[in-house]
Amino acid sequence: MGRLVVIEGLDGAGKNTLAEALTGALHAAGASVARRAFPRYGEDIHADLAREALRGELGELPGSVYGMALLFALDRHGAAADISEDLRRHDVVLLDRYVASNAAYGAARLQQDAGGPFVEWVRALEFDRLGLPVPDSQIWLRVPATVAGRRAQHRERADANRARDAYESDDDLQRRCDAVYGQLVERGWMAPWQVVDGAGDVDAEALAATV
Repeated sequence: MGRLVVIEGLDGAGKNTLAEALTGALHAAGASVARRAFPRYGEDIHADLAREALRGELGELPGSVYGMALLFALDRHGAAADISEDLRRHDVVLLDRYVASNAAYGAARLQQDAGGPFVEWVRALEFDRLGLPVPDSQIWLRVPATVAGRRAQHRERADANRARDAYESDDDLQRRCDAVYGQLVERGWMAPWQVVDGAGDVDAEALAATV
């Protein structure tokens, strides 16, 4: 049975870049790796509805923190069987975002902390009711919210298909979300966490040896 490893962080933190580097390092060490990313835009109806909502195309839906969180949770639920199969076939299953993203962003939107009712609601929904696999290890790719914001803006300018959504363009939300992520790490929420400084170069080989 493989290990489920999750990379978390703000929009623009560099999660995809780290996932690519970590995959290469794990392969070099002889491990088989399966990679997935959430939300599964273009693959799952719930993810696509969430994206449309964040672009202002679904009326008042974005105003419902619980409604948006449910869409993201159902997207992951739709991939649960595939993740379980990946875990049976590979040494490491590496996810770019997972349940902690839902907890952090929703709590930040409600101006709650990691000990508040929303984080517990997400845990009960996704792990208890929907039966998603619990991570073995979680990586917080930590960068200052200002740095993540500049990276997201650069990505938007470089790729017309990567326009920032309502969450990505809300600087105050990103700062609050950063704080909630830090609290989740301190609490060891759902699995052990490693904190990786994403503001500079990351030693993917050293990180691969720890996951």
